[in-house]
Amino acid sequence: MPAQLFPYPGALPQVTSTGGALFTAGEVFRHEELQAMAMDGLLRHVYAGTFVRWDVRPDPVVRALAASAELPPPLRRRLTMGRLTAAWIYGCAPRPPRLDVLADRRSRTGAMQPFSTAVLHEVLLGPADRVDVGTVSVTSPLRTAVDVALYAGTADAVAALRRLAAHPVLGCRLDLVRRALEAGSRVPGKAAALERVTAAAAPAE
Repeated sequence: MPAQLFPYPGALPQVTSTGGALFTAGEVFRHEELQAMAMDGLLRHVYAGTFVRWDVRPDPVVRALAASAELPPPLRRRLTMGRLTAAWIYGCAPRPPRLDVLADRRSRTGAMQPFSTAVLHEVLLGPADRVDVGTVSVTSPLRTAVDVALYAGTADAVAALRRLAAHPVLGCRLDLVRRALEAGSRVPGKAAALERVTAAAAPAE
């Protein structure tokens, strides 16, 4: 079972309850109506077709739910948000143009819809690699940092790694990221990933 992360209000200095505050296009309002309400200052845009009430500051749970809303309902509990998408959910990267979604290659998950806003990656995921952010499966902070170092472009990776390491709650020190990378054998891109971790640990210019 994935661990529960941010399970209660106060785990972060932002709201973690979205009762009545989250609006997704197609449920009650059309996307154009939600956009109009955002332009009037009544809503804030979170991701794609999801908005929150103007007085709600999006937090990890809100961002995770907004990302999950872009997946087919039957797949939402079988897929895991990862890489820069997970870093965004944790508040450590910009909003991604497309979602990075991970599926454990040992289990059958199904296919994404054509023209989806998500990119599906088949990987190996262990129990310690996933946490629940609200009701959404997200890669753990450490797995997120390792994957960002391996798969993100250098500039994006270094910026996200610095923010993940500096986050007061995540406990994602760069020395732990380095050890996790060094422990892997025959990992494509390992040398470049270690260079990105070294760059993230260096003082910012």
